[in-house]
Amino acid sequence: MRELSYLKLLAREYPTIKAASSEIINLTAIQGLPKGTEYFFSDLHGEYEAFVHLLKSASGIIREKITETFSHIIPEKEEVELANLIYYPERILNQLGMDGQADDDWQRVIIYRLVQICKVVSSKYTRSKVRKKMPKEFAYIIDELIHVDYNDDNKRIYYSEIIRSIIDIRVGDKFIIALCELIQNLTIDNLHIIGDIFDRGPRADIIMNELLQFHDVDIQWGNHDISWMGAATGNLACICNVLRIAISYNSFDVLEEGYGINLRPLSMFAARVYRDDPCTRFSPKILDENIYDAVDPGLAAKMHKAIAIIQFKVEGQIIKRRPEYDMADRILMESIDFKQGTVTAEGKEYPMLDMFLPTVDPADPLKLNPEEEELIHTLQLSFKHNELLHKHVRFLYSHGSMYKCYNSNLLYHGCIPMKEDGSFDEIQVGSRSYSGKALMDYVDQMVQNAYFLPESSKEKQEAIDFMWYLWCGAKSPVFGKGKMTTFEHYFIESPVAHKEPMNPYYKLSVKEEYCDKILEEFGLSKEGSHIINGHVPVKIKEGESPVKSGGKLFIIDGGLSKAYQSKTGIAGYTLIYNSNHLALAEHKPFDPNKESTPRVSVVENMKKRVMVADTDKGAELAVHIEDLKELVTAYREGILKEKVE
Repeated sequence: MRELSYLKLLAREYPTIKAASSEIINLTAIQGLPKGTEYFFSDLHGEYEAFVHLLKSASGIIREKITETFSHIIPEKEEVELANLIYYPERILNQLGMDGQADDDWQRVIIYRLVQICKVVSSKYTRSKVRKKMPKEFAYIIDELIHVDYNDDNKRIYYSEIIRSIIDIRVGDKFIIALCELIQNLTIDNLHIIGDIFDRGPRADIIMNELLQFHDVDIQWGNHDISWMGAATGNLACICNVLRIAISYNSFDVLEEGYGINLRPLSMFAARVYRDDPCTRFSPKILDENIYDAVDPGLAAKMHKAIAIIQFKVEGQIIKRRPEYDMADRILMESIDFKQGTVTAEGKEYPMLDMFLPTVDPADPLKLNPEEEELIHTLQLSFKHNELLHKHVRFLYSHGSMYKCYNSNLLYHGCIPMKEDGSFDEIQVGSRSYSGKALMDYVDQMVQNAYFLPESSKEKQEAIDFMWYLWCGAKSPVFGKGKMTTFEHYFIESPVAHKEPMNPYYKLSVKEEYCDKILEEFGLSKEGSHIINGHVPVKIKEGESPVKSGGKLFIIDGGLSKAYQSKTGIAGYTLIYNSNHLALAEHKPFDPNKESTPRVSVVENMKKRVMVADTDKGAELAVHIEDLKELVTAYREGILKEKVE
């Protein structure tokens, strides 16, 4: 018999044998349903329009459901129109209303078609689960329509009268919107984001707002997410880094319109200090036009250079403060020969491409001058006391982690650091070393400490510094490279100096034996389990495949970010895991004026249909069922008394 105190707590929710038995029957029935559909996205990089479209369209699966339901009944043009209505109901209804097309007959036909799609996408869920997802004002009506018996003449009349009444009382538009949103909610059961929501693209804040509204989402932090999380803790190097990347990609809207970060002090400082410097090496990449905050490219280049120089200084200060990072060779500001105009990197001397460094003291290159000190303090306050940013960061913490094991899949963004011989690399912390799963758990705890420990804590400052190490440290699981050559890209012409050696993980993990080693390290079976990974764009145009290691490893960064699409040849992937198979949706570059349904291909069929009982949720239900059986036994044996009204 389980602990009596636990059964007493359970009895509060199920006070009678009838209540407990009813729940046992309900949970057992749920175990017999097909598992819900999981969607895996990676490396969103602020591309909010493309991501929102993929979310609303379920990466093309809604279009597939329409074709399956109405194939040979309605023409393809109407299929596309129905799909677009489901994705963007308010916008489409407004357009049709202005054109006079959304009359009563049109609404009647559309409601019928939407109900049919609702029936299809809700078929794998319990009636109560579907009901919970319905908008309250229409829940009863939708429930009736979805479960109508078309073989019953009376029911058909009843069905028609419901639709006629909806149209007669002029709530047809609202009802259509409710059906469209329900279809969206039912198509994606679980959403997994395999890191890198931030940077490069225009509006990561809009993506975060979408995720806040989603019913079931988890996030595996990427290096760009960690950098923003570090900035929120007040880490000066992370603050400089997120500003530098945003300015370098002309993403001023996310900073000023999205998060309300005042860049005027930086722009004034940069305009004055670099007044006569064209800052050619720091010209921004203009992939997206700013809507709210257009900044002259010449001024943006000056701001870019100003924040980069400050970043190199504060990074050097962290490296000196933390010798355990073993990164002294990355303090290149101290390796500049100001007389010769050269810099020494890894023992080789290179000419500097830009020697106009008015804020750098050759005698103490890492020292911030008084203006820089004041500027960075002002920027730090903007990040530490930013209400929306911290709302988003808290969501990253509450719904995020370094990795996740879920339904026999291991999810993480970057890598599990490895050595050339295939053993797990370790980080030494005092007398202890961490590698493999233990390293990921240690990093997870350090990320938590950086945000949640008291300000006065010594451990908090250590964790805040560590957030920057995770961005670019050689043994960081979210970085996965031997070094980051940001300084070299700005100041050294040689491509050799620009190289960032990948962790051995990336060449080893494509071999099945090493995938098995990683899966076993995290307690997953070698058979039927997968690693789902992001971080490194898959270059389809060069013949690369996202499916590796005999189907055990999926790398799903295919270039949703515009910055990578010329290299990858596509616009990213969605991995879709339903009860029958694993499928990859290959995205086209997003164009709001074009039909862009992804190409979906099945990459693995399940040996048998996966039911809820076969999932992690099913295992939880099984435990709960056993608890309820214990409770029923306790009632029957008189150990606990039923509360009979």
